[in-house]
Amino acid sequence: MTSLLHVTPTAEGSLIAEFFQQSEGRWKSERRYYTLPDGETKEVVSFISIHFLEKNSAELSHLAELHGIDGSLLSCGAEVLWDSHDSATGKPQSEGSTIFGASGATLYRDRGFATTKPVSAAFYFSNPTTLCLRTEYKGSVFEEELKLVGQQYRTRQTIISRAGEQQMIGQYLEKRL
Repeated sequence: MTSLLHVTPTAEGSLIAEFFQQSEGRWKSERRYYTLPDGETKEVVSFISIHFLEKNSAELSHLAELHGIDGSLLSCGAEVLWDSHDSATGKPQSEGSTIFGASGATLYRDRGFATTKPVSAAFYFSNPTTLCLRTEYKGSVFEEELKLVGQQYRTRQTIISRAGEQQMIGQYLEKRL
């Protein structure tokens, strides 16, 4: 994902705070995962709670410690909790939480998609309501786009690649509860 829009770091900080604040609340996320190259699909429903974190919050201070950075560098963040179930069987898939903290054009997390270790992502906004992330670890690349659609919806798409080959595509429609 390449940005055609150049946004200054100051603007990025303001946009990420607005994005987190507008995302705050409870969401139902209907997800479809496509495994490549065979195209096998899996559908999952997740219930997500997002809480905005102010600068210098205890959660952001802890996140800064995990990354070995000065906590005052994190301008804001979000705590995200989820509970996911297989759409067809209702069988539990995953449950957990993660903390995000923003500094400049870097988004720090206390854990990644496929690891419980702290990770960081480069981020930018392709427009004021569309957040784009790129996270790399363990030989994999995770590219994600999150788009606010009015006040009641968000769309997300994640592309997971390994060794330059796309492995999975996740597409999500999230409705505010």
